[in-house]
Amino acid sequence: MTIQAIKQRLQTVRYEEWEQVRAELKDDPRTGVQTLIRQRERQFAQEHALRADYTARQAFEDDWKAQGFRLIGGVDEVGRGPLAGPVVAAAVILPEGFYHPGLNDSKKMSKRARELAYRILMDEASVGVGIVDADVIDQVNIYEATKLAMVEAVWQLGTVDALLIDAMRLDLDIPQQSLIKGDARSVSIAAASVVAKVVRDNMMEDYAILYPGYGFERNAGYGTKDHLTGLAEHGITPIHRKSFAPIKQM
Repeated sequence: MTIQAIKQRLQTVRYEEWEQVRAELKDDPRTGVQTLIRQRERQFAQEHALRADYTARQAFEDDWKAQGFRLIGGVDEVGRGPLAGPVVAAAVILPEGFYHPGLNDSKKMSKRARELAYRILMDEASVGVGIVDADVIDQVNIYEATKLAMVEAVWQLGTVDALLIDAMRLDLDIPQQSLIKGDARSVSIAAASVVAKVVRDNMMEDYAILYPGYGFERNAGYGTKDHLTGLAEHGITPIHRKSFAPIKQM
């Protein structure tokens, strides 16, 4: 068999077939073949590590299911700290057997990886999104606005048996568990963090067109140098949070 043919075979071999294929090729004297074997071994090791990490981060969902709960929703938010734009929350119920390697806290994922995961989640999972704008944030404070966004996201889900929430508790008659740094500990909360971030980032890119000069497409409303320069040069927009410093002093 040519090295090119072996390469094509190794690209399609499944993990459960690997030991047999490796045994067939281990005595091949060609350096190119042995290099291909080592490369495939590393790929399988990486895939195994991703799967193991993903499985470990299903522990909280598995605990709820062991108690008889079936539909477990992960809840997270994005946008508590910015000077402009809404706070966005998402609630996600992953389907049974769902697996997406690399699904993690959205802050640890690249933009491309987040957008891919977002598309898959919107196609395959149950998703709710809650959005609370800057004027409401100014009226009720960011903590209460975050809870409002999360509650709206949960209601959009429809039927849900239990909730895993990133560092919050909600005034809902639904069994729930608050997890500090939950987006890194639970795949459901991680999924919610991805949805919330992609939705909010897209909104801020649209706002960047409506309100140019603040760099919203780059800073998502956070108080970066270009954003503060924009405030000094152009003033406050309708999407700025007037209860946040330095805007409230302006």
